[in-house]
Amino acid sequence: MTDHTNPAPSKPEWDAVLSAFNRHLGMKILDWSEGAVSIAIDVQDWMRNRTGIVHGGVTATLIDAAAGYAGNFCPHPGRRRISSTLSLTTSYIAAGKGKRIVAKAKVKGGGRTIYAAAVEVSDENGTLIAIGEGTFKYFKGSETSEGVSLESLK
Repeated sequence: MTDHTNPAPSKPEWDAVLSAFNRHLGMKILDWSEGAVSIAIDVQDWMRNRTGIVHGGVTATLIDAAAGYAGNFCPHPGRRRISSTLSLTTSYIAAGKGKRIVAKAKVKGGGRTIYAAAVEVSDENGTLIAIGEGTFKYFKGSETSEGVSLESLK
């Protein structure tokens, strides 16, 4: 059931939730809901390695961000959920040659303060280029969907 009295943040607000580093990389949240997120990066030339494929660090950063945000959806305006990466694994499957890469992440389990998420990264043609898993710990107050007030983060 949709709660129309307290709607989820709109898509423009989603990008404001991204860290400055993630915004610098051009990440865009495409879809976000409880336990799942899709994030894209439009690949720039400076994001490619010397062989012309997407640098593994860009892909790993996207995996880390997507896995983290999958567990941080907060449907309450003026509030956020925050977590920190405890561990991250990345496996590169194919060369990232495209102009856009998209990470789709889902929370796979966890407890009150720790959760795990799995991620698949594909290019615009649907080619799977990497997979990853992350384990994250919620900051105090972020353990529930109510999250913390933006004022408390200042």
